[in-house]
Amino acid sequence: MHDVWGVAHKTLLMASPEITLEAVPSVGDISPADWDACANPKPQRASDLDSLLPAGSSGSSCADLKPVYNPFVSHAFFLAAEDSGSAIARTGWLPRHLVAKVDDRIAGIVPCYLKSHSQGEYVFDRGWADAYERAGGRYYPKLQASVPFTPASGPRLLIRDGVDREEIGSALASGLIALCGVSKASSAHVTFAREDEWRFLATHGFLQRTDQQFHWHNQGFATFDDFLATMNSRHRKGIKRERREAVAAGITIHRLTGKDITEDAWDAFFDFYMETGSRKWGRPYLTRKFFSLVGDTMAEDVLLVMAKRGGRWIAGAINFIGSDTLFGRNWGAIEHHPFLHFEVCYYQAIDFAIQRGLKTVEAGAQGEHKIARGYLPQTTYSAHYIADPDLRRAIADYLKRERAYVAEAGRELAEAAPFRKGGDEAP
Repeated sequence: MHDVWGVAHKTLLMASPEITLEAVPSVGDISPADWDACANPKPQRASDLDSLLPAGSSGSSCADLKPVYNPFVSHAFFLAAEDSGSAIARTGWLPRHLVAKVDDRIAGIVPCYLKSHSQGEYVFDRGWADAYERAGGRYYPKLQASVPFTPASGPRLLIRDGVDREEIGSALASGLIALCGVSKASSAHVTFAREDEWRFLATHGFLQRTDQQFHWHNQGFATFDDFLATMNSRHRKGIKRERREAVAAGITIHRLTGKDITEDAWDAFFDFYMETGSRKWGRPYLTRKFFSLVGDTMAEDVLLVMAKRGGRWIAGAINFIGSDTLFGRNWGAIEHHPFLHFEVCYYQAIDFAIQRGLKTVEAGAQGEHKIARGYLPQTTYSAHYIADPDLRRAIADYLKRERAYVAEAGRELAEAAPFRKGGDEAP
């Protein structure tokens, strides 16, 4: 790569005589069938990540035979992000997807971008960048193995079923380190990974980082009232009051998915997204074209929860539907009413998950206020390769303290959960 910010082309790396690696400049250069066979394979077990870990390592195990589908790692999602002009070199997201091949057949992929900033990631390293640059280093470009603009956990080492997963995983981990050198990048960051991947990458020299989100867990509820019955009296009454007041001004709530999501609905939602995003970030990340592309190729994976008053849309939230998880993403509004945000983003998501039999609702980044609405603290995981040994030592020391803080904060927040204790009255 003669110029990391110049014309994109394939970068060839070597893993072993049997495995070849290359950095591909566009998801469009990889067939949807090959990408999705790695991203959302149909394994013998729903979670086959344990096989990435050496024998005797600690990891989770799952005997559920149901394949797990994560919409964010699908070819369609990445193609929409890139073809819409949202995740491209001009916005500081230069695609460099790492591909491992065996006998010229794609066996594994790491979705990866060469970045000139730290925006749109939700795992914050600006302090690392500032410190390194004050010391005379150059932090950017860096490699980011993630789903652009999406703080949702999922696989990052995408490995096709039927191959030696540990061998391909090791090749991909080593390939990220090699790509750092070829790209003159300071570091490689694998964010919102699965815990098994996080542990596996640590065995390849990546530093371990944790953070926290708030997720809702379905305990086999048949109705929203069943969920409310698990809460203590104060919070149960509070949620009922919030749901009443959210629609008190003549507001109706509509759930749109599949062919019910029209371009008019996307137009309205994009207005909400721009209004709220401009206030929060200064410049929203996603273009209007992104939503049309998602609507064309992923409509069955999308849930739009929209609020209407006086014959027009006034607020909405976009969610993506996985096989066992509803992922809450962006919210916006052009009118502001008490508790409408909670209704559209949190309570409607729970109700939909109960109806669909989904196990989890991930409500996105941040927000301790979610605890009072039944969302519990959940650890998230990222892994970081730092090329400079001095910077690496400093960050490793920082992360050790940060992990302890995150663990303790999670314990304290879990104790504040609004659910009934032994002596609480029944509803």
